[in-house]
This record gives sequence, structure tokens and C-alpha cells, in this order.
Amino acid sequence: QVQLVESGGGLVQPGGSLRLSCAASGSSISANAMGWYRQATGKERDLVAHITSAGGTNYADSVKGRFTISRDNAKNTVYLQMDNLKPEDTAVYYCNAIILLTLRPNGKYSWGKGTLVTVSS
Repeated sequence: QVQLVESGGGLVQPGGSLRLSCAASGSSISANAMGWYRQATGKERDLVAHITSAGGTNYADSVKGRFTISRDNAKNTVYLQMDNLKPEDTAVYYCNAIILLTLRPNGKYSWGKGTLVTVSS
């Protein structure tokens, strides 16, 4: 069974950058489309970026031009480079495999604990 572990979060000032990592263990995730989600306090978990198995990417309008998703199949890891961070990016960030047709989690992998990103001066 695949275990997903997110890391790289922290406290950053507005305009700053962070790089999140999602390391998978137990099985290869290279054949799966993968997504980064975020959940702010009191809000639903939303997809902010996803990457196909072939490396195609797509982003929510709120992060387009600021976030970059990538993957390293040799390391079984997915990344999210976040630049020009804004206070509204504050949330817990999670990764998971997704179904491209629906952009919903594919249900194969359990959610990890996430990594908290706080953008504040």
C-alpha cells in the first residue's frame, strides 16, 4: 500500500517561496496523475495543481503563474514550488493520486498528514 508523506511547509512572509515535497513509499506512483490539494481552516479541500504521468500540468486560477508542480519518478516524489506566496495561500497542503476525468482523488491511496503552510508577516 502506498504511503504519502508531505513535507516542506512552514512560516513564510508574503512574497516568499516554499518547495513542498510528497514522497511516496510502498509502490511506484509514476503511472498515476498526482495532485496537490490544500485545505484552509473551515474550508473544503481543494485541488490547486495536478500533473499527469506524462508530465502535463494544470493549475487552479488562484495559483496559476505562482505555483509549479513537478515530479521525479526515480525518487517517487511529487513537488510543488510555490512563489510569490500570499496570505490566502495559508492552508494544510496534501498530495494524492487523482482521476483526470473528474479531478477527484482516485481512492487508491490514503491521505497523508499534510504539511502546514502559513503566509504571514
